[in-house]
Amino acid sequence: MNTPKGRGVFAGRDIPGRTVIEISPVLVLDPMENEEHVQKTDLYNYTYNWPYTPPAKTAQSSGSKTPPVQTQALIFGLGSMFNHSNLQQNVGWERDVKNLLITYTALRDIKKGEELCISYGPRLTFKDVEEENLETSPEDWTEVLNIIDLID
Repeated sequence: MNTPKGRGVFAGRDIPGRTVIEISPVLVLDPMENEEHVQKTDLYNYTYNWPYTPPAKTAQSSGSKTPPVQTQALIFGLGSMFNHSNLQQNVGWERDVKNLLITYTALRDIKKGEELCISYGPRLTFKDVEEENLETSPEDWTEVLNIIDLID
């Protein structure tokens, strides 16, 4: 389904808070391939920041050059389709770096037809239309978290 934000994910039924919505597998991108290729495509807009651990052979053969500690990851399933919202965030996500998974969980009760949104965090690569609707721009990121209606 399309929204003013682009494609989105919508609840097909009521979803109780704390429900696991999706467990998405992750493909961690090689930092060099990411920089040389993926960052130059639309695919880059669907990736997540991800910690990078170079393969043992690469780490030993790189000599004095320090490998990057972060790269991008492609999230399969619904994971790359959730739109961003700080004010209407109703889905949280947690990385499982060891098993290359992300688990998405309902932060509160979600009604059928409601868009499922996650927060991309404070460092966005696009203009956040919700920020324009805030009376003042938050000085501290915790101010945004206080706006979100989370389950107890």
